[in-house]
Amino acid sequence: MAPRILIVTPTYDERENLEPFLAGAFEALPEAHVLVVDDNSPDGTGDLADSIAAEDPRVQVMHRPGKLGLGSAYLDAFRWGLERDYEIILEMDTDLSHDPRYLPDFIQAIEDGAGVVIGSRNVPGGGVEGWGLGRHVLSKGGSLYSRSILGLSVRDLTSGYKAFRADVLRAISLDEVHSEGYSFQIELTYRSLRKGFRVQEVPIIFVDRRAGESKMSRKIFAEAIMMVWKLRFDALTGKF
Repeated sequence: MAPRILIVTPTYDERENLEPFLAGAFEALPEAHVLVVDDNSPDGTGDLADSIAAEDPRVQVMHRPGKLGLGSAYLDAFRWGLERDYEIILEMDTDLSHDPRYLPDFIQAIEDGAGVVIGSRNVPGGGVEGWGLGRHVLSKGGSLYSRSILGLSVRDLTSGYKAFRADVLRAISLDEVHSEGYSFQIELTYRSLRKGFRVQEVPIIFVDRRAGESKMSRKIFAEAIMMVWKLRFDALTGKF
């Protein structure tokens, strides 16, 4: 039997992108389910998601009262998926920057024994389209900084295009994860490695969002700079 697969996509003002996102995801993985986690989008993304879910049983919607953060959206969704016995849970952005054509590669890597699969822009075959120099420096510099402090070989620590086996998410103490943004991605990968799970990077071409505005901010970047030191300290003192 095929594994039960859940794709999680947090939304805030993604009405323009939601339908093409879902079409692409289901073209790549027709058997998957999608959980849309909407933070009360002013543009009506949540209402559109509800109307789609009413017609397609593969789509579920989680409504949250406001903009509570990317990390907490994923944590709420992971708990939702684990309670319903999904075997593989994926993260994807709704903004079409994560090409769904790579989804079968993620599933294959999980079935071949990986605990976590990262869609990597920084391995051979990976890359980015549509960024200026500043974004390239910020992304690659952030990964290099984090790798150096945490002593990791993973080349793309800030990627938000990922897949997890359910047993990995059960093992890494989700209640102790409090990061957001970039640092959330770093923390989950680091905790997975500390628990002994294999992390595999598969190359992707990341395409800058086609509609709407980026959610990345200086606050998110600053949090990542500080969080890696906390993670390193917690690991050295045996907290995980």
